[in-house]
Amino acid sequence: MEEFEASESAKKTKAIYISTVFGIAMVLLMIGLLGLILVNANNLSRYVKENIVLNIFVDEGAHETDVLQLQKQLDANPIVKQTQYVSKELAARNLQKDLGEDFVKFLGYNPLSQSLDVYLKADYANNTSIEKFKAELLKNPLIKEVKYQQSLVDQMNQNLTNISLIILVFAAIFVVLSVALINNTIRLAIYSQRFLIKSMQLVGATKGFIRKPFILYGIWHGLLGALIAIIILMGTLYLSLKEIPDLVILQNKAEFGLVFLIVVGLGIFISGFSTLLAVNKYLRLKIYNLYR
Repeated sequence: MEEFEASESAKKTKAIYISTVFGIAMVLLMIGLLGLILVNANNLSRYVKENIVLNIFVDEGAHETDVLQLQKQLDANPIVKQTQYVSKELAARNLQKDLGEDFVKFLGYNPLSQSLDVYLKADYANNTSIEKFKAELLKNPLIKEVKYQQSLVDQMNQNLTNISLIILVFAAIFVVLSVALINNTIRLAIYSQRFLIKSMQLVGATKGFIRKPFILYGIWHGLLGALIAIIILMGTLYLSLKEIPDLVILQNKAEFGLVFLIVVGLGIFISGFSTLLAVNKYLRLKIYNLYR
């Protein structure tokens, strides 16, 4: 009879710990998904900013070699991500494609001038930096005009700032709730072991001796939960990339690896710390309070 009761108790304990691991895994999964959303949102913001184009139109009498030399100077500028030379012929072909007709044949000549398309690094994709850069460019006698969509830059930066703020607020709230959920899950698991904790204390075991196995189990459960969450996250990334191939432009393995490390770190820390707090609570309780 005693063996049967011990077996049933072991099964219940095992079931509790399994549910604890999966509970931790689900919470860490949501934290990981939020982390991936933040990473992708940041990469999307950077991608959009770095695709703002400055059209630099050069003097009509400028030789191609001079324009190419100017391009090299711009490429060496620390705020420039990349440049593209647009010859008169390429500009004409692009405009013909947009208009759907051969305007060169109609006019009898090509009225377009050669130009350079300049793309700035994300940190400088704002009107203040662009206007300063534009003023420096216009000092060059080879450059006739610099154009970009100023209103679009303003609107883009404002929208990206608002979206980032909303995501960060949501992330902060969610992390607090996640910590509370993991803490409550572990407290319930330790609650089922409260009599064991008190029995060990009554026979003379030190608090440190009692805490150690519980904390190690807590850390182990946090690690297992994090690994389960990471496996699901990797599967989600694979399926999303398969369904939307264009997402590859936002992929950054180093940043994703950092998110996974944070998930593991949070799983271990929160589980271990919550276990420590729960065990300490029952170590302090009087025997008659264990039944409440």
